[in-house]
Amino acid sequence: MIRARIAPLAFAAALGTMLLSCGGNKGVEPGPAQYKVHLQTTKGDVVILVHRDWSPIAADHFYALTKAGFYNNNAIFRVLPGFVVQWGISGDPRVTQQWREAIRDDPPKVSNKIGTIVFAKTGQPDSRTTQVFINLGDNSAALDPQGFTPFGEVIQGMENVTKFYSGYGEGQPNGGGPSQGSIEQTGNSYLEQHYPKLDYVRTARIVP
Repeated sequence: MIRARIAPLAFAAALGTMLLSCGGNKGVEPGPAQYKVHLQTTKGDVVILVHRDWSPIAADHFYALTKAGFYNNNAIFRVLPGFVVQWGISGDPRVTQQWREAIRDDPPKVSNKIGTIVFAKTGQPDSRTTQVFINLGDNSAALDPQGFTPFGEVIQGMENVTKFYSGYGEGQPNGGGPSQGSIEQTGNSYLEQHYPKLDYVRTARIVP
């Protein structure tokens, strides 16, 4: 359980409107069958190819979040070599609050192989919100039975993903790394003060 294992994950009006339609993705216009997202990170560029047929609710939600600019200036707050790289809490607590409503689960179709991107969730059904992770290893045996459903894959820049700073280890309360609750409540100011070596997703954009 990715989230449960590590912690109990002029713009606001537009986000609020989208949120009302995104709980479970009801009323959300479906995204493309495939689309690319370009991440500009502090370690270099990463390109993700999203496959809507792998996990349609997740793909549509990621599309809406990315178009809204939610992932801009997100800290990559959890990096466990050989396991996962995780981000998806806004640096602005007000924006995080706008997107707290969870979406429904998708039936698993694709395994958690290295390079796949997945929405994090708690141990409860229908608990995916905004946090995502990239598998740094083949986590199929551990994560597939728990219902983690990849919706895309890194097609460029995986070497940059493996360079994200991992020195802080597992997050609180199981380790000394960042507390997800503190990020949600305080934003990037908490991280800049206590975890200054973290890498960031500076921008996330749909590739035309």
